[in-house]
Amino acid sequence: MIINKMTQIGTITAGVLLCMSTLATGAFAQNCSVKIGAVLPTSVDWGRPIAEVAQYAVDLANEAGGVSGCDVNLILRDTQVDPKVGVDAAKALVDLDGVQLLLGAVSSGVSMPILTSVAVPSDVLMMSCCSSSTAFTALAQEGKSKGLFYRTFATSGVQAAVGAMVARDKGYGSVAILYKNDDWGQDISKLIAANFESLGISVTSSVALNDAQPSYRAEVTQALKGKPEALYLALYPTEGAAAVREWISLGGTQHMILANSLKSDEFRDNVGLQYLGDTTGTDTASPRTDSASAFVDLYKARFESEPNGPGLSNSFDATMVALLAMHAAGKDASGSQIAAQIVNVTDPNGTPVSANATGFAKATGILSSGGTVMYQGATGNVRFDRFGDVSAPAVTWIFTDSGTQEASYITLEEVDKFMALVK
Repeated sequence: MIINKMTQIGTITAGVLLCMSTLATGAFAQNCSVKIGAVLPTSVDWGRPIAEVAQYAVDLANEAGGVSGCDVNLILRDTQVDPKVGVDAAKALVDLDGVQLLLGAVSSGVSMPILTSVAVPSDVLMMSCCSSSTAFTALAQEGKSKGLFYRTFATSGVQAAVGAMVARDKGYGSVAILYKNDDWGQDISKLIAANFESLGISVTSSVALNDAQPSYRAEVTQALKGKPEALYLALYPTEGAAAVREWISLGGTQHMILANSLKSDEFRDNVGLQYLGDTTGTDTASPRTDSASAFVDLYKARFESEPNGPGLSNSFDATMVALLAMHAAGKDASGSQIAAQIVNVTDPNGTPVSANATGFAKATGILSSGGTVMYQGATGNVRFDRFGDVSAPAVTWIFTDSGTQEASYITLEEVDKFMALVK
């Protein structure tokens, strides 16, 4: 059961100091360590793998000699996908543990208060794998994020576009929207409603759902009034499953389009696969590149499964890029100093480096000598714009007995073209 209290999952010691490692410079690793923090939802089934991938990236960095020759210790605290819990967790990491770098959070509704009330006032860099709200872009445009927020996950605009593309291709004439009543849900619901209307698809209703309600029958009944041909869901697994069970029991259609937040075994099992046969999910995707394929191989070797959950490749790249920037800035650097080095880690004219221990060692050597690198990772050649955003291709997916299966791949060019169309 989720409780409104910060739960510290504990300190994860990221790897063992390899004194005999000569990957980075041929020198032995120093007997020192550096702390980084992570605010991630480890108490939910889809959040734990995101944290595990971040830990894996830290392990690879340590295998390569660490940051500035020091072992990296990842201190992980659970957010429970709760803004208050997340803020308390971030404050503890910054005030008690003294970290200058935060990985996370997941959910824009959690990341935003951490950014504005903890990271910006304390000059701490936030590198998020999984927060997509366009509100962060607006904050950066206004200069209020002070260049301290980056994300390896594309904005909500990509998923909203792909969700509208699915509705168009399936010939739906009307859609109801159920969304989580937080920064992310409000953002994506407005974006996709505008996209539907641009395509001539009627939005019969757009209804917000709050956390931990005993029932969502009233909200579902409201969404059913317009007799929509399809339902779009921008929810998380717990309230998503509860809402869909109500929807089905009240005679709602099984034509459903899902945001990537519902790419979850928990959601599938709690609803029942038999009710999800006409459901299509959306997600951003890694490009079809050698570096993305290499990450899949790395993941399978470490975890003995395919990286099917949301945010896994994004979490890996967020961690790797942040650690390289930290190395370039120096282990005692401030958040703004680390942020200033990201451009040198993702330089399109820099030396290409792969996303593994060998690549990390090569990159740290180049950065230490004043050079720049082009990090090539799980999501391809990571490129941030001046507001800390990235673009990405997309996929549609369906549920299966064993998890999820990709239904279609949509290139970055196709995504950009469609987004221009609906605008």
